[in-house]
Order: sequence, then C-alpha cells, then structure tokens
Amino acid sequence: MNSLSLFAFLCVISAHSITISANFAAYPPIPGVNAKEGCPLRGGGGDALTPLRREVYDNGKIFDISHRYAPELPVWESSEGLGQDFLWLTTSIKNGSRANNSEFKLGAHTGTHVDAPGHFYDNYYDAGFDVDSLDLKLLNGLALLVDTPRDKNITAEVMKSLNIPKGVRRVLFRTSNTDRRLMFKKEFDTSYVGFKEDGAKWLIQNTDIKLVGIDYLSAAAYDHSVQSHLAFLESREIILVEGLKLDDVPAGVYSLSCLPLRLVHSEASPIRCILIT
Repeated sequence: MNSLSLFAFLCVISAHSITISANFAAYPPIPGVNAKEGCPLRGGGGDALTPLRREVYDNGKIFDISHRYAPELPVWESSEGLGQDFLWLTTSIKNGSRANNSEFKLGAHTGTHVDAPGHFYDNYYDAGFDVDSLDLKLLNGLALLVDTPRDKNITAEVMKSLNIPKGVRRVLFRTSNTDRRLMFKKEFDTSYVGFKEDGAKWLIQNTDIKLVGIDYLSAAAYDHSVQSHLAFLESREIILVEGLKLDDVPAGVYSLSCLPLRLVHSEASPIRCILIT
C-alpha cells in the first residue's frame, strides 16, 4: 500500500471513529465535530482541528455516564439552564497572553453530582460531613443498573417489584427521565421521576443498598424532595449520585467508578462516573 492509499485509509477509519464517538445517541452532534468535512487527520475542513469526543471507550467496555457541562444543561428550578456565562477565559493567547486560562462558576449540585449528608442536615454540615468525607470505596465497585417501571415515581411498591437481591450495595435507577431526555432539556421539569418518601424508607429498611444513582437532578421526587432526602441522608451511610447519563447502556452489572472533587465544607460536588464491563 503506497503512502497516499494509506493516508486515505486512515482518513476513512478516523471518520468512522468520530461518527460513532461524537454522534453517539446520547448526545446530538457537537458543533465543530463533523467527520464529513475533510479528513479528521487534518482536523476536518481546511486546517481546522476536530476533537474526538466519546461516550463509549475501548470498544464498548467503558461507558461515560456523566453529563457534559454545556449551556443547555438543566439547573434546579431554572428555565434558562446553565447558560453561556458559566465558563470564561480570564486570559487568552488571542489577546496577547502566553496561555489560555479559564474560570467557571456553577452550583455544586449542577449536572452529574454527589450529595453529602450536610445537604439536608445542618448539624451534619456544621460537623464537617462534606463531600471530602465521603467513602471512595462505596463510590467505586460493582453496581447494578436497573430499569424502573416507566412513568412512576419510585415508591415502596416499585422498590419491592424490582426484586433487588440482598448484598447489592450500589444501584443505578434508570427511569423515564432517560426516555424523556430530561437532562438534555434546559428547562427544569418538576414532573421528573424520583423516590417518594416510602420508596426511600423501603430501600433503607429492606435492602443493603448504600449508593443510589438516578438519572435526573434529584433522587427525590419533586413533591417529596425534603422528606426523601432526609430519609436517605439521616444515617450518613447512603450516598446519592444524581444527574447520571444512562442512555444506551444495557441494564446489568458493571464496575462503577465515581470521583467527586475534594471540596472541603461543601455538601455536594460535580462527579465524573464511568461504568466498566
């Protein structure tokens, strides 16, 4: 194979890779990443560079289940989403600086995030039960991804119907929030699915689950936001991971890896979570 043929072959392979990775079903196409605009090895059309963005890695062995921080990301009780102004360049090469340096501002409960006990208990907050105190062993390990009955909040009845075996410590609950793509809509939606108080209490009393993951901004149903959080966080033994991206991931058992920022005195933190088959 001559060098020209080899280059053309690599262009085809790269274009196929970007089409799969950048336009994975969980996300719409990303501006500036278009595999049809020339050869990706040359950065797309002309001399423009095109980054490779992925949702799935290593031929389907690793799933990124964290949402991107982008202007359309929904924010609790906001109709505007995260907006354009959460991230900005404080210095830029274009303006004569030697390097690009960014700053950002966002709530600790934005996007895919984890709650600490101090979120709903002021005495825990004062005592220092923040995200830096969370157990990394619990945030990393075998996890079960389950589908809940659609268009129902997670009640005691629903929890009982899932038949989650004893001994399972980490469960990710995929609900109709994923079907409705609520985390891709900038306007906050109070009709999202979450745990009712009786569902939270049933989980606590009848299972060994210590990590609860869910696919919208709160593990608690909107009208039980306080009651369900109080139930989950009272013992300081249960960790809530909220706003997960569970699109296109088969239900089943995975190795879960979640790492929050070490934000001392914060009751929540953005978190990066992946599933490994």
